[in-house]
Amino acid sequence: MVQDYRMLIGGDWVPASDGGTFESFNPATGEVWATAPEATAEDVDRAVRAAHAACYEGPWARMTATERGHCLRRLADLLADKSESFGEIETRDTGKMLKETRWQAKYIAEFLHFFAGAADKIHGDTLPIDKPDMFVFTEREPLGVIAAVVPWNSQMFLTAVKIGPALAAGNTVVLKTSEFAPAVILEFGRLFAQAGIPDGVINIVTGHGDPCGKVLTTHPLVARISFTGGPVAARHIVRNSAENFAEVSLELGGKSPFIVFEDADLESAVNGSVSGIFAASGQSCVAGSRLIVHEDVADAFLEKMVGVANEARIGDPMLDETEMGPLCTYGQLENIERQLARAVEQGGRILCGGKRAEGQASDMFFEPTIVDCPRPDLEIVDTELFGPVLSVLRFRTEEEALRLANDTVHGLAAGIFTRDGARALRMSRAVRAGIVWVNTYRAVSPIAEFGGMKNSGYGRESGFQAIHDYTRPKTVWMNTSSEPLGSQFVAR
Repeated sequence: MVQDYRMLIGGDWVPASDGGTFESFNPATGEVWATAPEATAEDVDRAVRAAHAACYEGPWARMTATERGHCLRRLADLLADKSESFGEIETRDTGKMLKETRWQAKYIAEFLHFFAGAADKIHGDTLPIDKPDMFVFTEREPLGVIAAVVPWNSQMFLTAVKIGPALAAGNTVVLKTSEFAPAVILEFGRLFAQAGIPDGVINIVTGHGDPCGKVLTTHPLVARISFTGGPVAARHIVRNSAENFAEVSLELGGKSPFIVFEDADLESAVNGSVSGIFAASGQSCVAGSRLIVHEDVADAFLEKMVGVANEARIGDPMLDETEMGPLCTYGQLENIERQLARAVEQGGRILCGGKRAEGQASDMFFEPTIVDCPRPDLEIVDTELFGPVLSVLRFRTEEEALRLANDTVHGLAAGIFTRDGARALRMSRAVRAGIVWVNTYRAVSPIAEFGGMKNSGYGRESGFQAIHDYTRPKTVWMNTSSEPLGSQFVAR
């Protein structure tokens, strides 16, 4: 049975206005399992207008911050209760490991609880103004309609860190799902009404970049665009925002350096690197895909990494014993194959993997791959592949490691493994990345902000900074004098 999904607009589950649909297939089997509406420009306009009405005219506009927090708490509890079934749906739609998707769905509830608790902690200040008889204060008010655009990978997490602070601050949302895997977000949408969130506060549209994404990000009623994805689409979004002057935040992935010094605990560093590059089959924006390892320990480190990679259990992502599932799209797969061929032409040496995995139910599985790179100018060293491919560079000095780490157009994350605390602090300050992990990797929390720099985007998600980003300050001046206001003109 093929599941037929609908979009959520103004509280109603609706098809596309022209009846258009697109298919979603299960990467692990290659079979079409669901369809979703191909939103028209009219559908997107209707969703934005529903969100605008809900923000300024409906019951959401009259709710207190505490009441909004209660809604988010109920949504978090409902999500936690559904984590098993949501994990299964996301795995079927994306090929991600079930043990990861169901855990992630449950942990995401903690992010919603965090933002729920923060909803009535948003406040302004009183200002010690330099004018007599004036009382001046600031308030933080919601921006309005938020366009939230999420990719297929980690979509539940990325949805939560967008709608959580947006709703806590009093905004409303039009959420555009990925055209590759929209199902779990549409299932999530069924919980909104149960949580007491009024109709129109969160709307979900499904479709491709044009017209769905383009109309959404150029719409005159959209006040902020929060986008997670690739740099090509991000450039279109930045240009689109010139039409409505919407605020923009971008999280665009990276080619994160994973730096291993000669004094590192090798077992810990290998485990961190395995998690950083092969978890989620490398389909993570913070994947530690650039290993920068000290030459004194490089051979021992790579021997361990190759051993782990060769023993990885590849197969059905629904099974707990599986360690790596398929890639989600053919575009990724074909790009990886092109880049590996180019790396070999440029002098790279494939230590393990390098091809599609055999004996699987579909041709979307790719072996964990390690490429020894003789020079940092190989294209693969600074090209995000979004797959289980690790490029390796060696270094001799701390200065060389730092230079290699920063020699990139990206700047999302970095990992540093060393027992030297002073060195760890020096490196963490000097590496140009928005997130730095020391002797660990891929740790996240609702309390800690994340985001990048350079071609990895700008803006931050999670933490209190995210809530401030979904508000604007307003300054109020009050004259407290009982005397009449003087005239600027000379009396005649």
